[in-house]
Amino acid sequence: MLLKPAIKKVLPQKALRGYHYLLAFLGSLIFAQPSKGLTVIGVTGTNGKSTTVKMISQILEEAGFKTAYTSSIEFKIGRSVWQNRFKMTMPGRFFLQSFLRKAKKAGCQYVIIEVTSEGIKLFRHKFIDFDIALITNLRPEHIESHGNYENYKKAKGELFKSTKKIHIINLDEKESEYFLSFSAQEKWGYGINFDSAKHREKIKILQARDVQVQNQGVEFLVKGEKIKLSLKGKFNIYNALAAICVGLSQGIDIKTIKRGLEKIEKVSGRLEEIISAPFRVYVDYAHTPDALEEVYATLKKELSQRGKLICVLGSCGGGRDKWKRPLMGKIAEKYCDKIILTNEDPYDEDPKDIIEDITKGIKKKDRVVKILERKKAILEAIKEAKLNDIVIITGKGSEPWMCVKGNKKIPWDDREIVKEAFQALSQTYGEI
Repeated sequence: MLLKPAIKKVLPQKALRGYHYLLAFLGSLIFAQPSKGLTVIGVTGTNGKSTTVKMISQILEEAGFKTAYTSSIEFKIGRSVWQNRFKMTMPGRFFLQSFLRKAKKAGCQYVIIEVTSEGIKLFRHKFIDFDIALITNLRPEHIESHGNYENYKKAKGELFKSTKKIHIINLDEKESEYFLSFSAQEKWGYGINFDSAKHREKIKILQARDVQVQNQGVEFLVKGEKIKLSLKGKFNIYNALAAICVGLSQGIDIKTIKRGLEKIEKVSGRLEEIISAPFRVYVDYAHTPDALEEVYATLKKELSQRGKLICVLGSCGGGRDKWKRPLMGKIAEKYCDKIILTNEDPYDEDPKDIIEDITKGIKKKDRVVKILERKKAILEAIKEAKLNDIVIITGKGSEPWMCVKGNKKIPWDDREIVKEAFQALSQTYGEI
């Protein structure tokens, strides 16, 4: 464990890139190029990756295939599912190659890998034979790490450059033309609002119609079938469309796809309802401005006239995307009646400085309460909630750790803390 930081300090940048590339090659060599003989699907994008990975797996399994996947939430090989406790969406090269080997040995035909720009930067995608490359969306993220947005976009593009068979692209995205520019044997485009005539001759398209966003989920019509998802938010229609494209590209009929998707009741830590009465409490992973706004907008529409939206949020430390902090404060002010700012994953940064950065985006300071300790912040939100209110806690979702100073990880789960806080208040005051 001590060797890696030492290598990073000693080696120049070019040599460090060579070191990472060598590790990818060695991983493939040691585990005997396990991706060969598997159909490997890479899912990239800024938001929605984990949900899309789960949807793809569900569709393939409904069609009778055995699947494996890696995501920021969990790992799965066949029926065996275990939590991702790395605090890392795309694990290291040796882990991935070993995972592929185990999936092949278990008889899986498909492996779905959640692919990140950081992982691509470190060559974790190398020496994996991807058959399908899929992008959900693209928003500014990891700007400090990549240097600028263009480099971040190009990192995502590397997955498409190295995948020659099937590309699946969100046509409602402004960057769709960039990802369409990479060559592939077969291309699919999906969305809701794009001009289908513009793309019809070039690629296979999938367009959702009769879109209905409801309190209990979403509905849309595609390929003559009305699909009803139990997952909230218009953004989940896009995730579903991406997954449907995968299914169709593999020859799976739309009725089977529909059955698979409609079996998904929830995705851990993704707009997950923890308390349903007398008020509702949700936990969500949203950690980018766009994702935060989509979550807030979805829940705001569900409020009755008497209800309040109470938000608990922070922002990641460690020098990551500091630019987004005031913007997240601005978004919280736009939608939330009460804003509780708190700690998230400070790493070596002072949590107070992070909170102050978020506060800079908020004009009406009377809505804001600053509670550094996250448990106390969650308790305060639940204390504040009344009948018809909604509490939304963002930033960590189902993550099992909080990362603090000194490279330490504290065991964590927002969902469990919500349950404990609600139970404690129920016992104190009787039925809330």
